[in-house]
Amino acid sequence: MLELRGVSKAFGGLKAVDDVSFTVARGTITGLIGPNGAGKTTLFNTVAGALKPTGGEIRLDGRRIDGLPSHRVYRSGLARTFQIPRPIGTLSVLENVMLAPTGQTGERAWNALLRPGRVRAEERANREKAVGILEFLNLIRLADEPARTLSGGQLKLLELARALMSDPRVILLDEPGAGVNPTLLGQIVERIAALNRRGITFLIIEHNMDLVMNLCRPVVVMAGGRLLMEGDPEAVRGDPRVLDAYLGGTA
Repeated sequence: MLELRGVSKAFGGLKAVDDVSFTVARGTITGLIGPNGAGKTTLFNTVAGALKPTGGEIRLDGRRIDGLPSHRVYRSGLARTFQIPRPIGTLSVLENVMLAPTGQTGERAWNALLRPGRVRAEERANREKAVGILEFLNLIRLADEPARTLSGGQLKLLELARALMSDPRVILLDEPGAGVNPTLLGQIVERIAALNRRGITFLIIEHNMDLVMNLCRPVVVMAGGRLLMEGDPEAVRGDPRVLDAYLGGTA
C-alpha cells in the first residue's frame, strides 16, 4: 500500500532521514518506533508532503507521491494527524471537522452568489458525514462545544475525525497516545482497530510500548535517521540493537 525506497531527507549537512526503505502492507497497523531524534517525525512529514525528500521514492498504491505538495498527497488517499493538535479553538468540534475536506464549493465567495444551492447541498452532506464520524468516535456529545475546551485525548480523537473526512486509504498517526489518560487511550486504540477492520491502513509513531506491542503488526524501528530493524513486536522487544538504541547506544 505504502512503499518507501531509499528515502532521505537532509537539512544542510544533517541527514535526519538516511536511506530508509520499508513497506506498509495493505490492511496492517504498522508501528514506527525509535528514540527521540531518530527521524520518525521528519519521515512522516516527508511522506505526507510537508517536506520534499532529498532522495528516494515514496509510492502509494504503486504511484509515486514523493515531492508532491501535501494537499495533493492528501487527495491521493493519505491523511495524517499531528502530535500536537491545533484545531481552531473558537470553532465548535463539528465545525472543525467540517472544515477538513479540501476543494469545497463554498470556499470561493462567488459560489455563494452563483451556486447557492450547490453550496448548501455540499454543506449538508459534509455536516451529515461529520456527525457520523463524531458518533463513531464518541465525540458527538461535544459537537457544539468550542474545540479549545477539549481534553488532550479528545483532541487526538478530533484529529482522527478530521483525517477521516477525506475517506483515506492510509492514515499516518503521530503519537496518538501522547498525553492521553488510560481510559481514553483504550477508546482511541479500540477505534483505530475498528477502522482497520473497515479497511484503513495505518502507520503509527508511538512511544507507548504497550500500545505498540498490543496494536501494531509489524513494527519498524529507526535510530539515528536510519532503519534499524523491522519485525513482529516480540522480535523487536527482544532485539539487542533496539535495547541499545533506546538505552543510548545509537540514539
